[in-house]
Amino acid sequence: MAASRPPRSVSSRDISVGVERLEGAGSWDTLEWTKIEPVTRSVSHVNLEFLLEAERVVEEGHGVVLVNTDEAGTLFVTNFRLLFLSDGTRNIVPLGTIPLATIEKFNKMVVKIQSNSRNTNKSSSRRLLQIIGKDMRIIVFCFRPRTKQRRVIYDALSRCTKPERIWDLYAFTCGPSKFSNPNPKVRLLNEYFRLLGIGFHHASMSMIEDGSFALSNDLWRISDVNFNYALCQSYPFALLVPNTISDEGIIQASNFRARARVPAISWCHPGTGAVLARSSQPLVGLMNTRSNADEKLVAALCARLIDGKDSRRKLYIADARPRKNALANGAMGGGSESSSNYFQSEIVFFGIDNIHAMRESFARFREYLDTHGAASSDGMSSFLRHGGWTWGGGNLSSMSASVSTLGDSGWLIHVQSVLAGSAWIAARVALESAAVLVHCSDGWDRTSQLVSLANLMLDPYYRTFTGFQALIEKDWLAFGHPFSDRVGMPSISGSSFELTRHASSGSFSSSPLRQSSGSYTPQASNSSHAQNNYSPIFLQWVDCVSQLLRIYPFAFEFSSTFLVDFLDCVLSCRFGNFLCNSEKERQICGVDEACGCMWAYLAYLRSSEGRSHTHYNLFYDPLKHDGPLLPPAAALAPTLWPKFHLRWACPFESQASELEAECRNMAIKFSELQKAKEVAEMKAKEYLASMEILNADLQNEKLVSSSAMNLAKRAGKESAAIQRAVESLGCRVNFTNSSDCTVDGESSPTETSQFSLSRREPEGTTGRDDKSDLSVSITVVADDIVRSSPLGRVCETLCPLRAQGRGCQWPDAACAQLGSQFVGLKANFDAFDRLSIYDRYFQSE
Repeated sequence: MAASRPPRSVSSRDISVGVERLEGAGSWDTLEWTKIEPVTRSVSHVNLEFLLEAERVVEEGHGVVLVNTDEAGTLFVTNFRLLFLSDGTRNIVPLGTIPLATIEKFNKMVVKIQSNSRNTNKSSSRRLLQIIGKDMRIIVFCFRPRTKQRRVIYDALSRCTKPERIWDLYAFTCGPSKFSNPNPKVRLLNEYFRLLGIGFHHASMSMIEDGSFALSNDLWRISDVNFNYALCQSYPFALLVPNTISDEGIIQASNFRARARVPAISWCHPGTGAVLARSSQPLVGLMNTRSNADEKLVAALCARLIDGKDSRRKLYIADARPRKNALANGAMGGGSESSSNYFQSEIVFFGIDNIHAMRESFARFREYLDTHGAASSDGMSSFLRHGGWTWGGGNLSSMSASVSTLGDSGWLIHVQSVLAGSAWIAARVALESAAVLVHCSDGWDRTSQLVSLANLMLDPYYRTFTGFQALIEKDWLAFGHPFSDRVGMPSISGSSFELTRHASSGSFSSSPLRQSSGSYTPQASNSSHAQNNYSPIFLQWVDCVSQLLRIYPFAFEFSSTFLVDFLDCVLSCRFGNFLCNSEKERQICGVDEACGCMWAYLAYLRSSEGRSHTHYNLFYDPLKHDGPLLPPAAALAPTLWPKFHLRWACPFESQASELEAECRNMAIKFSELQKAKEVAEMKAKEYLASMEILNADLQNEKLVSSSAMNLAKRAGKESAAIQRAVESLGCRVNFTNSSDCTVDGESSPTETSQFSLSRREPEGTTGRDDKSDLSVSITVVADDIVRSSPLGRVCETLCPLRAQGRGCQWPDAACAQLGSQFVGLKANFDAFDRLSIYDRYFQSE
């Protein structure tokens, strides 16, 4: 069955009135619309969790099919994006979801499909809506026939993608939220302080208000000549200029430069003092006009100090334009410098095309990717294009033609030109310690690309997250790249503040309105850049950064994924950092206070996972590339940036860098193991400390036990000694564990005397256990009982006093006083008489 194909968009080679016909199967006409049941209920209130803060649904359409992937769902238009929700999974489809600010243009199309019935005169039509994005995607939605859903969605897009005022953008509606934006002027001054080598100073708003930021070093100073933007509306409030040039000299030199964009320092070498400066084209005209003030200012950029003496360095003036364009601008009052007017100077032309050539090249490049991608906007795989397996089947002519189409787009050639020019500038500054002045026509497009990329090569600081932010805020935002014009967003023009801007086309008047090339003849179209000033200049620069990251994978702290997310944030205009065309316009609109900060948002994302976040470059080694990057020309051949160029047309191939993903997974696992190791080491240390404490306690217990055993032995000996001593008196002794003892003395069998003995611990033994206390029960028995005891018989036999018939004389006898061997102890008789016995009164022999 012959299938009718929707007209290809943005193709400069096929502008036709009719609709191109596709042959073969595999296109979107195979969709069975009768099998698609539209969702009749409203889902905008069911899936509110998908909406961002302050995001609200404007319109919605049901039973819509995303042709690229043949997926049915619900299409929402919100005040921030076009959102496609799958009917099958109820999840957001990334390909069909695009921020409104990222939409370059959108078109309504009607495609007629031949009927399969015998009556060939009948045909049906399909109503399509094509969305062309600034982020390399082309998507097509199909709507059910005999409904007004496409018109509703189209009208909503017309209103929301082109707000009348800048304050109607989502960035202002959402507000700063938790991503507040500190004043960028403070950050700019801190970067100036770093470049001057006085980083110990810290900028503040009070410093800006009282004008005390105008600091300097031996060669350069910070000037406040443009504090109120009276000198140049597109320049920052503070400029880095030579020390020898007064503010009056700067004002005079501004009259010789287009839009008063005088030569100002962008970067200076901390050791050699070599500088990289920027400006706009000189106003030489056809008469080769000269300006002494401008020549003096440029000459001051070449100043150098050697042993305290002034000398001059070589000066290069890098004109980013082709030579013929510079000469053509001379006929309109512009032009380029003459080396004869600037001492020891050399003029170099880089031949980089203007914004219009870049826009058309980008459109051809996007068309190539969509045509030969796996998820084409017409629903057909590149393998089935033109009805045969032209690519997979090995048709060499077709393959060569497609590769030729990529080359014809010119995008990679333009990227290479910017890379080569920037590398040349960096080499002059790093290797020759020369001064380089860069400009194009207005000095805010190609100049920003070259200067910022050369800075990235020269200074390792700019290859970190913090430095990358400082670089963009300095050379793109502060120096007035017209983001609103180039991205296609409204500025404050048309409101109460009229600030006229013109295209950077090499002339001083606004360029004529141009029609977008390569468009077919749709029913209606709408573009977000009616003044034709849209151009992917900043996107091209980020592409150049990704090429450097590919060449030097160890030199950058951030990853390619970070660059993609960063670029998406810029194109979406979700935050206020890249709104308006200059620092002055952002100040008038109050962007810093009213909108969120993109840098704070990206930092918040990184903080969630630390160094394992995908924004971090796993291979970053600051010691490996701690100096300038000077790539040779052979290394600057660019390639496709898969993560950005192929993510929509070839989603599987865009993740082709599986090695990096595997390395990241390994790094995450290694990090987890490292954390587990640290936890285990901490637990081991805790266990070791606990074991040491337990060991100390055990040693103490051993000492206490040993001391208790010694005390028990001593108590036993003392008890035995007391027992022998008391029994020698004719008493019966009973020991108990009570604190007191009872002595029963019996002079006769019927008489009993009781005595109480209190045993006290000697000093220094208060820590003994209570079990060491001793109670003694003593009973006095008759003398004949004593004599009948074994001890008494021994005493009677051996005692000399008893042998004399005098009887036992203890305790008055000498045997007790002198330490008799029969008793075996020494006694303190006074204490014994008081019946208070101390341990120290009895010592074992």
